[in-house]
Amino acid sequence: MGLHSTSPRFGNSRRIFSDVAGDITIYVDGQPFLLHKFPLMTRCGRIRRLISESRDPDLSKLELQNVPGGTVSFELAAKFCYGSNFEITPANVSHLHCIAHYLDMSEDYQEENLISRTETYLNEIIFKSLEKSLQVLCGCEGLDPLAEDIGLVGRCIESIAFNASTEQLVSGLAHLEYHSESNRSRTCYQDWWVEDLSVLKVEYYKRVIGSMRRAGVRTDSIINSIMHYAQTSLKPIESQECNMWEMGSLVSDRQRSIVVTLVELLSLEKLSSVPLSFLFGMLRMAIEVDAVFETRIELEKRIGLQLDMASLDDLLISSTQSSDSVYDVDTVHRILVNFLQKIEEDGPGDDSGYESDGTSGPVNHAAVLKVGRLMDGYLAEIAPDPYLKLQKFMTFIELLPDYARVVDDGLYRAIDIYLKAHPSLTESECTKLCKLIDCEKLSIDAANHASQNERLPVQISVRILYFEQLRLKSALLSNSTSYSHRIIPTSGAPSAPVSPRDNYASLRRENRELRLEIGRMRVRITELEKEQEVIKRGMRGESAKAFFGYISKGLVRMTSFGPGVGRKKEKNDGRKVQGRNEGRNRRRNRSAEKSTF
Repeated sequence: MGLHSTSPRFGNSRRIFSDVAGDITIYVDGQPFLLHKFPLMTRCGRIRRLISESRDPDLSKLELQNVPGGTVSFELAAKFCYGSNFEITPANVSHLHCIAHYLDMSEDYQEENLISRTETYLNEIIFKSLEKSLQVLCGCEGLDPLAEDIGLVGRCIESIAFNASTEQLVSGLAHLEYHSESNRSRTCYQDWWVEDLSVLKVEYYKRVIGSMRRAGVRTDSIINSIMHYAQTSLKPIESQECNMWEMGSLVSDRQRSIVVTLVELLSLEKLSSVPLSFLFGMLRMAIEVDAVFETRIELEKRIGLQLDMASLDDLLISSTQSSDSVYDVDTVHRILVNFLQKIEEDGPGDDSGYESDGTSGPVNHAAVLKVGRLMDGYLAEIAPDPYLKLQKFMTFIELLPDYARVVDDGLYRAIDIYLKAHPSLTESECTKLCKLIDCEKLSIDAANHASQNERLPVQISVRILYFEQLRLKSALLSNSTSYSHRIIPTSGAPSAPVSPRDNYASLRRENRELRLEIGRMRVRITELEKEQEVIKRGMRGESAKAFFGYISKGLVRMTSFGPGVGRKKEKNDGRKVQGRNEGRNRRRNRSAEKSTF
C-alpha cells in the first residue's frame, strides 16, 4: 500500500521546496524538523490545537513530548502530511498507527487520513496472517503505553491466537483426509510458530499463551512453545563491553521475571503434560536467578508428585550457598516430602489441583519402593561431601518409611561412605547413625561385608552377625528337614557373661561353620535331584538299561543293610562308629555353649 507524492527532506537546513522557506521548527527528542504549518495543520489535530492555542501569532518553534516511536515515527507522519511516497509495511505499520493516534490524524481533519489508512491495512493484511500479526506485535515494543491504549497490542494477540487455532484445525482435517486415502505412516505435525513466539518479550508472550488456551490451541503445542521460549531466553550472561556488574544485574532481573512467568504458565497445565526433565531444568534456573520462593515451591510440588519417574542425575542440584554442602539437600528434601504427602493422600479424591492418574495402593507402594532405591542412590552421592552435617544426613534417611526399602543394602552403602568421609565422628554419633540400618534387611553379601567393616561400631557388628546367624540357621532348617540330626543343637543352659569382642569372634566362627554346612547340604540336594531325574527317565522308557542298572544298584545297597550280611565287618566297625559319635556329640555341646547370645 503506497502513499505517493514528491519526497520531502528533513533536518536543520533541509526544506520541502527550494523556493518556499519553512515557517516552523518542531523538536522531537531534541531533533529539529524544519517544516510548514499549513500541511501539518491540515491533517494533524494535535499540531493544529497547539498552534491555535498559542498566544504567539508568529509561533516558529514547537516541541512535542513523549512521541511514540520518536523521530522515526514522526518523520513518517510528516511525509504523509506532505503527500510523500512511501509504503506501509508490517515493519512500520505499528509506528504509523501509533503516531497517527498521537497526532490525532483522524477523518475529522482530512478524508483517508493516516489513522484510516493504517486501520485498513491492519484489517486487510496484518490480522489475516499469524506471521504478520506477530511481526506487528514485536514492533509494538517501545510504543507503550499508547500501543496498549489504542488496542493495537490486544488485537495482535487475539489475531495470533485465532490464526494458530485455525491453522491447527485445517492441518488436522488435512491429515485425516490424507490418512483416510493413504496407508502411509503418519508424520508428526510441527507448529512453525512455536519457535517464532520466542522473539516476544515475556509480558506479551504470557498474554499470547493465555489467548491461545482460550482459542483451543492444543496443549502439546503450548508446552512445546513454553519449553522453546525457556531454552532461547534463559541463557547464561555473556561478556559485554559495558559494565559487567550492571549488565549481570539487568540480565538476572530479566531472567528472574521470565522464570516466574513461565512457571505461572506451567501451573495451569496438566501434570502429565510437562516433561519432568524440563521441570528440573526450570527449578535449577529458579535457584540460580534467586526467583521468589513461591515459584520454587510450585516447581518442587509438581516434581514431587512424579518423583518416581526421576533419575539420580535430576536430583543432583548444586547448592548456591558457598558455606553449605555441595548439593542442595534441602530442595530434594522438600521434593521428597511432597511425594510422601501425595502417597498418603492416595491420589484419587484429592483436591491438589493437579491431574490425578487414579493410582491405587499397590501402584503407590511400587512407586515408594522405586523412590526408596532412588533416595539410597542420592544418599550415596551426597555422603562424601565433607560439609554435609550429620543431622541433615540422618533426617533425610529417617524421612522415608520402613516399607520403602525391601533391603537396606543401599542405605548401608551410603552410611559406610559417610563414615569414611567423616572420620571425626564420635563413637556415639557413629552408633546413632548406624542404628538407622535394619540389620534384618541386609543381604548375605552386605551382612558379610558389614561384619568385617572396621568403621562400624562393635555393637552394630555383633548385632549384624547375630541376625546373620539366625538367617543361616533358618536356611539350614528349611533345606534339610530329612537331615535334622546334622543341625547343631542349641543349648538351653545359661552361659557365662562374655565381652562384645569375644561374642563377635564366636559368632563369626559359628557363621562360617553354618555356611559350610549349607554348602554340603546344597551338594547333597543336587545329587538327589540328579537321581530323581534318572528315575523319571527310566519310568518314561527313555533309557531302560540305565534305569534297570540303577534299580539293581539300589537293591544291592538295600540288601547290604539286611541281617546276616557283613556281621564280621559290623563287629570291626562298631567301635569306630561309637567313637566318632561320642566325639561329634562333644563338639556339638561345645559349639552350642558358644552360640548362646
